[in-house]
Amino acid sequence: MESTKASVIGAGAWGTAIARHLGAKGVPVTLWAYESEVVDEINNAHANSIFLPGFPLSGNITATTDLAKAAAADVVFFVVPSHVMEGVIKNMVSHLSSSAVIVSATKGIENSRLRMPSEIFDELLPPDAARRLVCLSGPTFAKEVAMGLPTAITAASRDPEAAQKVQELLSDRRMRVYTHDDVIGVELGGAVKNVIAIAAGIADGLKLGHNARAALITRGLAEMVRLGKAMGGSEATFAGLSGIGDLILTATGDLSRNRTVGMRLGAGEGIAQILGGMKAVAEGVLTSRSLYELAAKKGVDMPVCAEVFRVCHEGKNPKEAVAELMGRSLKGEFY
Repeated sequence: MESTKASVIGAGAWGTAIARHLGAKGVPVTLWAYESEVVDEINNAHANSIFLPGFPLSGNITATTDLAKAAAADVVFFVVPSHVMEGVIKNMVSHLSSSAVIVSATKGIENSRLRMPSEIFDELLPPDAARRLVCLSGPTFAKEVAMGLPTAITAASRDPEAAQKVQELLSDRRMRVYTHDDVIGVELGGAVKNVIAIAAGIADGLKLGHNARAALITRGLAEMVRLGKAMGGSEATFAGLSGIGDLILTATGDLSRNRTVGMRLGAGEGIAQILGGMKAVAEGVLTSRSLYELAAKKGVDMPVCAEVFRVCHEGKNPKEAVAELMGRSLKGEFY
């Protein structure tokens, strides 16, 4: 794997952390960023103070705003926000090597057509390349990966060899990668957990206690499983790293942007004010709309996610949202 050339499309915190991890292993990495000032700082100062401050970057990392240059790699990690990914893929696809392995590390669901990242890749990549797509998801705060703290993650693909290639490329004593074949399930876990994290943050912002937070996480997991099964995912996937693992991290960790958004909503701030002051994207806000519409389309009951949508996009008072959840008709836990 030493001769493998990698690129990372997207120089936000997670993209930069992946590039830093690979660079530290001696892998040559081309890191694509939209912002020229980010590229200049990475190349000249070996740092990304905007998105991942405090972590020097290896000389193995070269940044560029040239998407064609970045796409010319053996393994291409795709780490851009879900709402812009289609446009970036369209501009990138003609420059990809015919044997490249594409790794999707984007967590979200498209707003306009309600597609998962893999479904967008399926439409835009040649069939062979789409089959080799690997979806990377799990409990991974970018800062902790950059610190070299122990991390485990899942690489899912319909092509076992592609998943194994990514597993071997990323794994070392700091990161343990597991392979899987449930692409939709792994992706969905990474998307739904951001919305549930907002709900858990709202509960914390309202000072509702640990009982309420645990209840929201658990009932959120039930919603994740129901939608996952309706979309063809395996129920067992959601008991793994990309399901309950990522959900626990994002709904309880202080580094979680989505939990932070929820806490500020619970404390009385408006969504426009919160998002206006954030440089990085909190995917759960956009995903809450997609989930609300996707659940209706699939006929899946997702009351926690629905209330997050109403708070984020319809201005509903968080206290009223909690009251509605607690006042729903009584039923069995598993139905």
